[in-house]
Amino acid sequence: MQEEIGVGPWPGEWPTTPDGSPDPRYDEALLADGDRRNVEDRYRYWTQDAIVADLDRHRHDFHIAVENWGHDFNIGSVIRTANAFNAKAFHIVGKRRWNRRGAMVTDRYQHEFHHPDVASLREWAGGIPLIGIDNVPGSTPIETYELPRECVLVFGQEGPGLSAQMQEACVDILHIEQFGSTRSINAGAAAAIAMHMWILRHVHGVG
Repeated sequence: MQEEIGVGPWPGEWPTTPDGSPDPRYDEALLADGDRRNVEDRYRYWTQDAIVADLDRHRHDFHIAVENWGHDFNIGSVIRTANAFNAKAFHIVGKRRWNRRGAMVTDRYQHEFHHPDVASLREWAGGIPLIGIDNVPGSTPIETYELPRECVLVFGQEGPGLSAQMQEACVDILHIEQFGSTRSINAGAAAAIAMHMWILRHVHGVG
């Protein structure tokens, strides 16, 4: 028998504030019916707006950007990972519509920006450096690179990688060291590694 995800209806009296009024963070429908969403236990029964507001108080200083020229399924995986690491926001460059299935609705808890082309992303970023992640000639190993606290980590599509225009817009392009026979790793996996490298440096002080 498959284990049921989430929790059932709230047991006992519903949550209140210190003055005894209903706690506005909680969703009455979820309290009554249960919460089967893919959220951390600390956010069980909370409204979506309340979760976003709490995440906003702790978001990290890196953004992610993904080029979307071919409706790549991997974009959803990248966005899901950005939620896991609580990125400041995610940016879609190219086509406005993207394949959300792989995001597992985590995009609802993040801030999304759309840029029709590379130039508009660069204009938005201003002084925030764009750092590409791709194993192209001349790229630098991410393992030895000092990722700045404030930056935009930029990812290309599965297969072609970063476009020539995006490579030109990036201040640096980093690759992930590999030791096997394959030329590259999955775009979603590469994004997860890159974001975790930022976490190691700026949250745990490693490197």
